[in-house]
Parts: sequence; C-alpha cells; structure tokens
Amino acid sequence: MTKLNTLYSDYGQSPWIDNLRRDWLDDGTLQTYIDNGVRGLTSNPSIFDKTIATSSAYDAAIAASSETDPEKVFESLAVSDVQRACDLLAKVAQNSRDAFAAGTRRYLDGFVSLEVSPRLAHDTESTIAAAKRLFADVDRANVMIKIPGTKAGLPAIRAVLGAGINVNVTLIFSVERHREVMDAYLAGLEKAREAGHDLSKIHSVASFFVSRVDTEIDKRLEKIGNPEALELRGQAGVANARLAYAAYEEVFGGGRYQALKANGARVQRPLWASTGVKNKAYSDTLYVTELVAPHTVNTMPEPTIDAVADHGEVTGDTVSGTGGAAREVFDALASVGIDLPDVFVVLENEGVEKFVTSWTELLEETQKQLSSTDK
Repeated sequence: MTKLNTLYSDYGQSPWIDNLRRDWLDDGTLQTYIDNGVRGLTSNPSIFDKTIATSSAYDAAIAASSETDPEKVFESLAVSDVQRACDLLAKVAQNSRDAFAAGTRRYLDGFVSLEVSPRLAHDTESTIAAAKRLFADVDRANVMIKIPGTKAGLPAIRAVLGAGINVNVTLIFSVERHREVMDAYLAGLEKAREAGHDLSKIHSVASFFVSRVDTEIDKRLEKIGNPEALELRGQAGVANARLAYAAYEEVFGGGRYQALKANGARVQRPLWASTGVKNKAYSDTLYVTELVAPHTVNTMPEPTIDAVADHGEVTGDTVSGTGGAAREVFDALASVGIDLPDVFVVLENEGVEKFVTSWTELLEETQKQLSSTDK
C-alpha cells in the first residue's frame, strides 16, 4: 500500500479507514492496515450495526454482559473497541507529534472517532453531555468524539471543544454549513483558551460528505434529462469538496485563527467522508485521486482503500487553486434547474435519518442477542 504512504509523505493528505470491527482488532487486520499506511480511523452506527448483525465478533461479549439495557451494552462494546484502536494507533500519534515538533508537519494523526447517539442530533444539551461522557470513558488522548454538524450540533461543538475535547464534526454537506462549523471550531477554541486549556492538545476535523452529493444531484439531473443536465453528472461531489477546501484556506489564513495559532491552536482539517463510489460507472478511486490536497484527511471504506492501494493513480494536488472551476460547475448546475439549497437540506435530513435507523437496528440486534441468553 505504498500509495497510501505517498498520499501522506508527498502530498500532505492523511489516509484514514472508515471501519472498526472487533474481529479486525483480534486478528490483526487493523494493524496490517496501519502498517501499510492508514493513519487514523472513523466509525459510525452503520458500521457497528453491520458487524454485530453479520458476524459473531460480539456474541461472547454480549452474552457475558451483566447489563440489560441494549444501549448501555453497545456503548460498552464500542468504548472498548475504540480504546483498543486508539492504542494500536498510539505510535502513529506519537510519530506525528514528533514530526510536528520538528516542523515537518502542520497536523497530527493517529485518531479514532466515536459518535454520540444520532438520536441526539437535534438536542444540543444531551449531545454535550454524551460527548463529555464518551470522552471520559474512552480516556485516550487520540480519541475524537463525532458530533453531527446540524444547527443544534453547532453550539454543542463549541461547548465540547471549549471543554478541551477533540471533535470530529460529521454530516457536513454544504460549504455554507462548513463555514458555520469552522466558526464553531474557532469559537470553541476561544472558549477553551478562556478556560485555560492547552490549545495545542485540542484537535478537530470537519467531515465533508462527497459521494452522497453526486447521488442526489445525479438523480435530479437524470430527471431533467436534457443533454446539458446529463453532461454534469458525476461532477458535483468533487466540485463541492473543492469549494469547501477554498473556504478552509480562507478561514484558516485569516486573522481570527492566527491569533489562536499564536496560543498553540491547530487547524480544523477538512476530512473527505463518504468517499466510496456508489455509481459503478465512475472510477472506484474517483473521490480519492480527485481530492488530494495538503492538510486534509480522506477516510475511506475498505473497498476504496484497497482500490487505491491496487490501482489508484495519485498524480499530485488535485484541489488547490480549483475553486474557480468548481464554482463554474455549481453555476451550471443552477442554470439547468438544480435547487442546490434544497439538495443540501435533503442530504442532511437523510443523513441523520439513516444514522438513526442504523442506531435503532443496532440496538434491536443487541437486544435480540441479549434476549437469547439466560440473564
């Protein structure tokens, strides 16, 4: 997987993997990915749901649990897995700290993300409480707590960062919301500074979803059906991410961040999420090779990371300086009748709903396994 190492060493992008499975922890699979260039890990309810439902990896632990509440049982399992993954990535975290101290890198890696219950996506105070509890339970410096970038999530993000907790802001679809997320990050750091926290120890990424944008917009383009609309298929996701990167460069090149940087603050890196290609007509490495940029993360599902390692053509930075061309794509989308604000509202609502559905199914599967034992 030398191409994963090249992404990091030559182009400043960190390849993370979007999967966490107990059997990977037990059989060495995750360690192999780390040895071959993976520098971090993200998880979500859908991933845990699939593993618990389709494998026996958690059967023994569920059977041995003295707890009867399926949500508490799952949380215990997830915390344990995240702790083990954090420990496996501790060397990556230490090496990146050393590189940062030596002045060869501007960011750190080795993080593992654990999400608060998606049922709390529209409940600010409960999200804050859950994030603080999970951060304390995992008790690892290289854990990030995932909080949805919903309207209710924004004040939670500020408060949690202000408490000195690492945050992965998830479910970001629009550049406008990305700007709000970056504002929340800076406000959180300002709050943390006032509280006396060491800003150099607070880390965050902004998870910007890519493939789902193409899926939704392509569907609308095909409904319009004229040649001009059909010609735009498969362009929106990459263009949207490139516009998000331009916004990132603007915000973190500005005076507000520079004042925080003087106190040790790090940038909030853009993280390309949902980078598995859903349309088989597109290259299976599209959302990697077309989104290479310094100081970014690409968290890839297993098939995508394997595809990149096998045949991905990494040619260099494919994002910096592309904001103008990306804006032209969005202007063209609007001109053929795509209601972009509506697209992003639909995607955010669907994103929350999908995670809530996975969470519900996850708890139902955990309850089923609990009920099958003699407790």
